[in-house]
Amino acid sequence: MYLLEEKIYFWLLLSIPLLLVLFIGLLIWKKTVQNKFADKELLKKLSPNRSTFKSVLKIVVVSLALACLVVALVNPKIGTKLETVKREGVDVVFAIDVSKSMLAEDIAPNRLDKAKQLVTQIINNLASDRIGIIGYAGSAFPQLPITTDYGSGKMFLQAMNTDMTSSQGTAINEAIELAKKYYDDEEQTNRVLFIISDGEDHEGNVASIAEEAANEGIKIFTIGVGTEKGGPIPLKQNGIVQRYKKDSQGETVITKLNPTILQEIAEEANGTYIDGTNTKSVVDQVTEILQNMDKTEFEAKQFADFKDQFQWFLGAGLLLLFLDIFFLERRTSWLKKLNLFNEE
Repeated sequence: MYLLEEKIYFWLLLSIPLLLVLFIGLLIWKKTVQNKFADKELLKKLSPNRSTFKSVLKIVVVSLALACLVVALVNPKIGTKLETVKREGVDVVFAIDVSKSMLAEDIAPNRLDKAKQLVTQIINNLASDRIGIIGYAGSAFPQLPITTDYGSGKMFLQAMNTDMTSSQGTAINEAIELAKKYYDDEEQTNRVLFIISDGEDHEGNVASIAEEAANEGIKIFTIGVGTEKGGPIPLKQNGIVQRYKKDSQGETVITKLNPTILQEIAEEANGTYIDGTNTKSVVDQVTEILQNMDKTEFEAKQFADFKDQFQWFLGAGLLLLFLDIFFLERRTSWLKKLNLFNEE
């Protein structure tokens, strides 16, 4: 486990490409001026120690030194001691619809991206709760098991897309059934399932399955993304819309938010339906829901001791600068032997 203490210093790395651009510009300018001054053979006699390779080597060494010093400022730390700590929280599973209808752009930037934004912001507001992620379309699949690692949760969340399953549809029933298996540990705390979907093309008797989940102590809250007016489903290639999805009659498919089924699921499972249009409103409602739930104590492993690693990068940066100042400023024999650009 590693930790980056001062990430803001990574912005200093932008100085490296700027330095390279200036260096290339300087080389071009010098070449132009030299050609105006004298021909190639005469320049060799007048300035026998000229070396493009040496200049390139110097800029590479300086760039590496700068990169090392920037990383030293960031101060990466490595966890060295893993401890078991007591925490109180709720087990929260997010079931996210990844069917093709979630590509509709009736809510910016599109329904799926909106769903991921909502879940990300909810995770950012959690304290000590555990999270899990499920993806579903025509079938459901586990994306992330119950964990306290929010960083991994957000990473797996961003990787979700509509190509993760070949079967299309909205199998909310399968998502609920899979969620039940996330809570099969007796030590797990209160059980909450958030279903984020447009509710369209649902399959199976969802209400009865939601009721069964409620009987097992799972509260289901649904978040609707999309609009009831709806919109077409764009089919893109390299981020550019090629066409819109059509039905068997050749008509453009208009997909619409179906809040009715989502409201029914929430009611059957002792939860509520939340309109996903406004991100802040959703996050506030979810935060209030979780804060008002009874917390149960559970054990979790986490790194309690981190050791600084900046000294390694600082040492490497200073070593490279030392190499540049005391070796590359002179015409050394090993540089002559390298002569990668056939300058002599």
